[in-house]
Amino acid sequence: MPSRAERVAARMARAAGALLCAAAALVADPATGQPASAAARQRVDVAAVEAAASAVRADSDLGGIRKERTWRFKKRDSAESTSPDPFWFNLARWLAEGGRGLVWLLGTAAVVAALVTARRWLAVHGDAVRSRGARLPSHVRELDIRPESLPADIGAAVRALWLAGERRAALSLLYRGALSRLVHSYAVAIADASTEGDCVRLARAALPAERGDFVATLVSAWQLAVYGDRPLANEQVLGLCDDFERMLPALASAAATGERQ
Repeated sequence: MPSRAERVAARMARAAGALLCAAAALVADPATGQPASAAARQRVDVAAVEAAASAVRADSDLGGIRKERTWRFKKRDSAESTSPDPFWFNLARWLAEGGRGLVWLLGTAAVVAALVTARRWLAVHGDAVRSRGARLPSHVRELDIRPESLPADIGAAVRALWLAGERRAALSLLYRGALSRLVHSYAVAIADASTEGDCVRLARAALPAERGDFVATLVSAWQLAVYGDRPLANEQVLGLCDDFERMLPALASAAATGERQ
């Protein structure tokens, strides 16, 4: 009994012979030995060639016919690929992109507003915050501003000195009293070496506008009389005395930071 290899060789030989015969028929006419014409080549028994090839493919010894399945990307139809997106889809995409830009814009505006607010707050309260734990000055330049060195009713004491003709002493007491109230009652960050201009700037930053204006008027009167050697009208000085306790009342130290209005 022939082996499997011998059977395969025999079948391949028969198939090859059939294919060679068909090929020879395509090249030459079997009757005349001359090259076959086009019409003759068309009359070749194509069915015989196909039958031989099918026999080879179907032979189990030669591997037979095997089917395999593989994954492939599905090609989209040209009509589907060129069709425009629906209106609602474009609208939703536009709103999403615009909303993202709006969120970034609002976030940027919020950050800028926070930075501006923080800068303004520090400009007004920064000196007070930095000096909160610092030692309060007992003197501003050569002027004693300790509360115990001043009368309880500063306005009345200044009035009495002014009417008694002690005008420089009256103005000195008025200015000292204002500095003492600003430092000890309103936590204004006045330092030992602060100038009159520094005191006005710090007072305006820490106090309401009306009280800041009062301090500026008081300091201006002090400068005109002491540095400018200019006489002041009685009504101007007496008006400062009358308004002193209303504009700069003494506050308890515990409430100094909360009651400034």
